Amino acid sequence: MTLHQRKAANKKKLYDSKESFKENNREKKNVKANEQNENCQDKSFKMPWKKVISRFMISMLLLFVVYWTSNKENFHVLASQKDKLQLITAEVPCSQMYKKEISRFKECIPKQCGRLVTDIVITPEEAANLLQIAKKGFALGGSLGGASILDLHSGALSYANSFINIYEKISTQNKNVFTTEDFKVYSNVRNKIQQIVAYNFGIPVTKLYLTHPTFFSEMTTRVAKTKHDEYWHIHVDKETYPSFYYTSLLYLSDYGIDFSGGRFVFVSNSKNMTVEPRLGRVSAFTSGSENPHYVERVNSGTRYALTVSFTCDPKFAISDPTTSKFQ
Repeated sequence: MTLHQRKAANKKKLYDSKESFKENNREKKNVKANEQNENCQDKSFKMPWKKVISRFMISMLLLFVVYWTSNKENFHVLASQKDKLQLITAEVPCSQMYKKEISRFKECIPKQCGRLVTDIVITPEEAANLLQIAKKGFALGGSLGGASILDLHSGALSYANSFINIYEKISTQNKNVFTTEDFKVYSNVRNKIQQIVAYNFGIPVTKLYLTHPTFFSEMTTRVAKTKHDEYWHIHVDKETYPSFYYTSLLYLSDYGIDFSGGRFVFVSNSKNMTVEPRLGRVSAFTSGSENPHYVERVNSGTRYALTVSFTCDPKFAISDPTTSKFQ
């Protein structure tokens, strides 16, 4: 082989070596690119669980905070069960309809519409006596649903899904259920409530008249069977009972001790006011649409109360019950 041929052969080997090196590099780059592409595809389909769970927990926390703060802002405890109150009041503007209705009775117009709560008018002994009266009456009947009433004036007693006359039942069974002392306590308590209502709203006590319905209530966790059992709906007393001008409630059991739920709630666009029942506590308010309200559902235990209603119209007045009802 000539020198010229050897040089040509060497050049060809060098060229082939370079081309082979380039080809190897291209293959390596392709393999690496394919691997990166596969990795990207794997990553694109891999769910970022930690981020998803973290964001979910943050969202739930925010929802809880919003819910808790909104409830806190919309509810104000006017009267706590734990506090023994002398007398607290809250004024609200009288509704136009209420002012129109009560204008017919000049001396019965309140100095302001509103609410009151006091724990010093009724003694613990009087409240305990009234609770026993209520229990004796309800032992002769009771609703199948969650709410029962006992009206000692008319004799109406919840019984299954309707009402019976408790005095007729007592007469037929020849039982001594209520005593003269029971009715005396009832009358004394009614008189005390009438006086605090008249005092707070600035009207002569003689211009207030007891009216119907005035009744004991028993609320439990039983499922409602009739519309009478559904005590938790928002309502206005004067729309339900036209004779009402002033409504009062005497609580005969303790919220958080004898039962849970069952708070009394005054409804407002700005802030609801709650009254937590306490044995012997009296709550009273003007009966117009300035005081829409409801009672929370009872969640456990039994809630007892006495509703005492007053009118300004003497034609709707009623007398206290006596033993003559069943004699």
